[in-house]
Amino acid sequence: MDQEPRVSVVTPFYNTAAYLAEAIESVLAQRYSNFEFLLVNNKSTDGSREIAAEYVGRDSRIKLFDNDEFVGQMPNYNGALRRIGADSKYVKMVQSDDTIFPDCLSSMVAVAERDPKIAIVSSFYLNGNEPRGEGIAYGSWRSPGRDVARLMLLQQRFLLGTPTVVLYRADVVRSRAQFFPEGTLHPDTEVGYELLLDHDFGFVHQIESFCRTQEESITSKSLDFNPGLLDYVIVIERFGRRFLTDSEFEALRAREWGYYWDFLGSSLLRRREPAFWDYHRRGLATIGKELSMHQVRAAALKSAARLALNPLSSIDRALRSLSG
Repeated sequence: MDQEPRVSVVTPFYNTAAYLAEAIESVLAQRYSNFEFLLVNNKSTDGSREIAAEYVGRDSRIKLFDNDEFVGQMPNYNGALRRIGADSKYVKMVQSDDTIFPDCLSSMVAVAERDPKIAIVSSFYLNGNEPRGEGIAYGSWRSPGRDVARLMLLQQRFLLGTPTVVLYRADVVRSRAQFFPEGTLHPDTEVGYELLLDHDFGFVHQIESFCRTQEESITSKSLDFNPGLLDYVIVIERFGRRFLTDSEFEALRAREWGYYWDFLGSSLLRRREPAFWDYHRRGLATIGKELSMHQVRAAALKSAARLALNPLSSIDRALRSLSG
């Protein structure tokens, strides 16, 4: 391209000293050159700020900011996004415990530049050692946003990854007072669906990012609580009617809530810890629903009865719930 559009790369961080240098190095290794790199420190106490400060003098594209006070993860992310330069056309967030591969910016910008209707660009990515992001036909670089949302809802594909996986159009970021909706369970998922209502979706058929899955990872603190299953019923409730026909919505809703209550019932039989129930209670509250322990106990009784009558069938059903 004749003139590379400006990209704001944003890395908010809090106490990720073990991984921050690797994340920074992955940005500096980009073959794409026209970017600013904003490092935003959320009152780290583990030496992360010192690591970030070492890089400021090495590359003029890096800027280091310090929050005046500690804030939560999403307020930190939103505050960081409000610092992007006025001349930036695209925004790429790189979480402080993830990395991007050398062609990430160039490949994603190239797709976004092909059509101004594209507001969000994704790609294949590594979730630990596992490749993810399948669902878009090879050779298709642009899809109507509503088609992509329907694909994700009806086929349970997840094309949005984590914030590290996607590139956003900067004017879309600036148009939202809170880019990531605060007070929701998975704000990056929800903003993705909201953008797909009115914008198109771009896709790069290459693995362009690595998302960490270890216990220390920002995004995996709650993996043992099966967040994917809870996230799915939340997006069905919040977005299903906006993308699906009435019959599609009602069938999907009934099926997936059934799986979800089965999962909670089996979790009661497993005597899950209080933190597990608190997590699901908070998640359901974001869509105005309560965690009914009466309903959970009823599901547990049904699960126990199925197990007694047909152990193999019950095991298959439990595995379906646990894989959500």
